[in-house]
Amino acid sequence: MPQISQPDSAPSSPAWHAYEHSADPMFTIDIHGAIGAPNAAARSCLLGTDWPQLWTSEHRAAAGQVLQRAWDSGAAEWTTRLAGDGTQWQARLTLLPAPQNGGASVLAILHDISGPLSAARHLAESEQRARLLLGAHCDIVWSTRSFGQFDADQPSWRAYTGQSEAELMGRGWLNALHPDDRSLPYVMPSNLSSVFEAEYRLRHVSGAYRNVVVRMLPIYGPDGGIREWVGSHCDVTEQRQTEQRLRLAMQGGRMGTWEIDLGSGSMECSDACKANFGFPTDASIDYPRLTAAMLDGDQTHWRAVVHAAIASASDFEIEVRVRWPDGSLHWVHLRGSCTSDGAGKVITLSGISLDLTISKQNEEALRLTLAAGEVAIWNWDIAADRVTADSNMARLFAVDTTQPAQPLAHYLELIHPDDRARLDTLIRLAIEQHQPFEADYRVLGVDGHYRHVLARGRVEYGSDGRPLQLPGVILDITRQKQVEDALRRSEERYSTLIALMDQAFCIIEMLYDDDGHPIDFRYLEGNAAFVKQSGLENAIGRTIREMVPDHDQHWFTLYDQVLKTGQPVRYENEAHAMDRWFDIFAARLGDAGSRKLAVLFSDISERKRSERQLRQLADNLSEMDKRKTEFLATLAHELRNPLAPIRNGLQIMRLAADQPATVTRVRDVMERQVNQMVHLVNDLLDVARITRGQIELKLERLELKTVIAAAVETGMPLIDANRHQLQVELDEQALPLDADPTRLAQILGNLLNNAAKYTPAGGHITVSAKRDGADAVIEIGDTGIGIPADALDTIFEMFTQVGQNMGRAQGGLGIGLSLVRRLAQLHGGSATANSAGAGQGSTFTVRLPLAATLPVMPTDEEPASTAPQQHFRVLVVDDNIDAAETLAAVLDMMGHATQVAHDGLQALAVAPQFAPDVVFLDIGLPGMSGYDVARTLRQTPAGTQLVLVALTGWGAENDRSRSSAAGFDHHLTKPAKLQAITELLATLSISHHRSDHD
Repeated sequence: MPQISQPDSAPSSPAWHAYEHSADPMFTIDIHGAIGAPNAAARSCLLGTDWPQLWTSEHRAAAGQVLQRAWDSGAAEWTTRLAGDGTQWQARLTLLPAPQNGGASVLAILHDISGPLSAARHLAESEQRARLLLGAHCDIVWSTRSFGQFDADQPSWRAYTGQSEAELMGRGWLNALHPDDRSLPYVMPSNLSSVFEAEYRLRHVSGAYRNVVVRMLPIYGPDGGIREWVGSHCDVTEQRQTEQRLRLAMQGGRMGTWEIDLGSGSMECSDACKANFGFPTDASIDYPRLTAAMLDGDQTHWRAVVHAAIASASDFEIEVRVRWPDGSLHWVHLRGSCTSDGAGKVITLSGISLDLTISKQNEEALRLTLAAGEVAIWNWDIAADRVTADSNMARLFAVDTTQPAQPLAHYLELIHPDDRARLDTLIRLAIEQHQPFEADYRVLGVDGHYRHVLARGRVEYGSDGRPLQLPGVILDITRQKQVEDALRRSEERYSTLIALMDQAFCIIEMLYDDDGHPIDFRYLEGNAAFVKQSGLENAIGRTIREMVPDHDQHWFTLYDQVLKTGQPVRYENEAHAMDRWFDIFAARLGDAGSRKLAVLFSDISERKRSERQLRQLADNLSEMDKRKTEFLATLAHELRNPLAPIRNGLQIMRLAADQPATVTRVRDVMERQVNQMVHLVNDLLDVARITRGQIELKLERLELKTVIAAAVETGMPLIDANRHQLQVELDEQALPLDADPTRLAQILGNLLNNAAKYTPAGGHITVSAKRDGADAVIEIGDTGIGIPADALDTIFEMFTQVGQNMGRAQGGLGIGLSLVRRLAQLHGGSATANSAGAGQGSTFTVRLPLAATLPVMPTDEEPASTAPQQHFRVLVVDDNIDAAETLAAVLDMMGHATQVAHDGLQALAVAPQFAPDVVFLDIGLPGMSGYDVARTLRQTPAGTQLVLVALTGWGAENDRSRSSAAGFDHHLTKPAKLQAITELLATLSISHHRSDHD
């Protein structure tokens, strides 16, 4: 029970001096009956007691009722006996206004009426003391006449309002009231038996209107009429402002107030309290209805809590669930206290209500969130060394939540041994250094496996700096760790892949000017292949403009488009300033607004060059195909040209058999045409051999001037026929060459024939030869049709005829100049053409390397004696009947015995009976090839003595090797010249044994 407290010091005001030194005991009583602020008289006899204990036991219950009456009505008087000595005392109780910094109290003045003093004197003294005491507790103390007129100076009124004595006299004091409140003093009841209380606004000396509470009592005269009024004004402005703030806070916090009268069961509820329970503001609420709004289980709990509070006269609080009329469920927090009467019986319950629905919903949402996120909550009481855990924490550490809180060491035992020391250090540092606690570690779960967790907390300290507790949360980050490990492995694979792949990889950041136009980009990172593919070294951190100032703008535009659209692109483009082509794949990194790009690229410059070459080759092939078509048409024409005179000649020879001169002339014509055909075929074969690398030069030391003279002599008939002038200029010095005379004559003959053919009649042709360093330079010029500039590069290609393109076709297959260049190159030289253009003539230059020294000329030898000619038995095998018959006829005319076969089987059948010495055997026989026939003949008894001669259109070295391997002794290329056949047979007649293979 509260005790009387003795003041530490006493104010020096007159009121306090009168109070302190009064002969009557004076003190205050608070709402709980505790005595405080006793004066000297009270301290001498009342120290250590409270209000009921002052009186004898039989009067204590009445003492409580008297005190309650003072609280309710503002004043009470009572005469009873004091405990201890039994003396009779008169107690006068007056309710004092609440000061700004405390609660209201009752002033008690005790007067001993057991002595000789008269009651009147005591009453006067008591009134004087009461006035002084009221002045100490209130801002204004006053007294008026019966109708409210001031007839004496009121110092405290003047001090508070600033009115002068003249202004307040009579009813002038009303002018200090707020205009809207000046009617209040006229509504007082005429007959008062208790303190009258009202509140209005009074002008302060500062000029501001302030809230004041006025309390007054009438003083009645002997006739029963009001003799005067006494009262006080207390400034309650701050109190009202505080109440307003509290009211607003309660409204904002949905806090209501309630009070239950246990005697009647009636209940007073604020609107907010009704709203908490779902009742309308005009509803009438009592205790049963309030209880009925709760859920059944909570009703029982509510009644038990209330009954326990009443039984012990103690405060209580409880949370209950309420079902609103609309069916929704709400939580309400109720907190209350008990008020007892003088006898200690609880008569009222009062308190506050608070709507916890939103808080509960948030708590539930938080609980679900924590459960879903596997977030555990814990608190370590450092002083008691006890850890409390929620269900998530208990599940993580596999502990029983029904058991009492465990020491920290119990939880540490469940942590992975490798993590305990580090965790203990982090906890100690958090406590000692006042820093947040954070640690990740592994904890043994219920399944026997360790799980990764992340713990965070902050130490709370007492006012003395001692650590009190460490609350915190724990997050299960096992899945995160697994993802991080997978990500790390993925990044390692990614890094390895990026490092090992042939393609270059880089990340770039686009740079823009003030207008938002892309102008550059910076390299942020790149792989090992970056330098190889780009050719840029030390590029990371630098911009492309720094390294390649003239980099094409289209690169920036393309990259900017990828950033804006977010669409990856792949394309091929040329970086002209880098002289490279790139195959690019670019994609934006991040969301819209990002300026970073991931770029994969390869240097495809070589491929592009190959593609260009392939396109050029395709174009060339197309052109060659066109030329080939033209060539075939020309070939057909060139072959038909000699065939007509040959055919006509044969007809003439049949008709003019008796005219030898005519036959001789026709034979000459036919011989020239045949030679022309042979020349055409030989040119074609030469081109084929050169192309396949199968031509073999028969080099010998010769004098160039001699070869030129022979070529000029050969070409003169055509030159003379076209009435051209020929000018030959030869170097006086010797021009020795190591060359094939036949091929060299072929080069010069082709050039002279072209000059004669492509120069209009009466033209001028020049031939010159001179030494130029280590080379012999041959130039053949003419005043002919010339060569267009665009044809100079192709004039030496196969099937090219410049004259044909200019409408000046002169016959031929268009392979002569190709032969010239290729034969010159085979000799280690070159052939070029020069012309000022169409109609400006042309000059062909052949450059050949000179021989180092002149050869030693052989000494003259006696000519070999000619052996007498010998005749042989000759078998001719050819599927071309005419060719076989004509060759046999020629051999017959030379005195040889001949037999003809037209396929392999026929040859094998004829040979045993005919017993030939020599067999001319065609390779390309139908059915059984000439190779097979030769091998078969060699296996016959007479085969070893046979001389086998191959006749074929193929004369390359590998063709000769193949025929030799099949058993042939000699190899002749069709059409075989009669001279070659004669020389071969003559050789046989001399040696009569198998000679070296030709």
